[in-house]
Amino acid sequence: MMFLENKELDKHVPIPLYFQLKKLIVDEIESGQYPVDSLIPTEQELSEQFDISRTTVRQAVTELVREGWLYRIKSKGTFVARRKIKQDFLQRLETFTEQMQRIGLEPSTEVLDFKVTRATLEVAENLQIEEGEAVIYLFRRRFGDGEPVVTVETYLPYDKCAFLENRNFEKVSLYDSLSSRDETRIFSARRLVEAVEADNGDVQYLHVRKGSPIQLIHTVSVNRADVALEYSIARYRGDASSFQLYVYVDPA
Repeated sequence: MMFLENKELDKHVPIPLYFQLKKLIVDEIESGQYPVDSLIPTEQELSEQFDISRTTVRQAVTELVREGWLYRIKSKGTFVARRKIKQDFLQRLETFTEQMQRIGLEPSTEVLDFKVTRATLEVAENLQIEEGEAVIYLFRRRFGDGEPVVTVETYLPYDKCAFLENRNFEKVSLYDSLSSRDETRIFSARRLVEAVEADNGDVQYLHVRKGSPIQLIHTVSVNRADVALEYSIARYRGDASSFQLYVYVDPA
């Protein structure tokens, strides 16, 4: 099938031609006509197809690359990019299922490990307990529309969260389960975000190349009494997620 077959630009309306071309390309991608990693025509080919200048084509393609719809490989061409999931969970407390459903994706979870173990120094410091104390360890892989998005290692103090031992976290939400008791309901969270390179675990579980970008997020969640209940380490695919923050100017 020819790229943008039977599509035309309307040169008699005040809408810029580059913007019309952008919309045509986006519509084709969203319709599923051109899957991820599909090669699109060159600037010259698009220029000839629509009888417009290469400058106009270049502006449309450059903006689509910047917006994440396309990507370029030197000497090979321009390709359809994997659309990133816009995550704003840095600003709100909600379950992964709620995040995915809110942006129109079907969530699913695979539990990779679930056991009682002993707190390392790092875990103990974040949960405000003694090193060597019993903790619940939960390792999950989370999906959006069947594509792996993130792996999450979670540590919970055993003395407060032992009631979670028999829960099936492929079917139920951790935060919903914690909210079943007032003393373990999450009230607020502190998150630290870093950019790191994919390791062998990311290659295995997230289906990315070693060395590709990973968004590493450490989370410590507390109850209303400021008692730490969760320490999680999440590794998000850099090619599948972006995070947005809103910054407000203090009127004072």
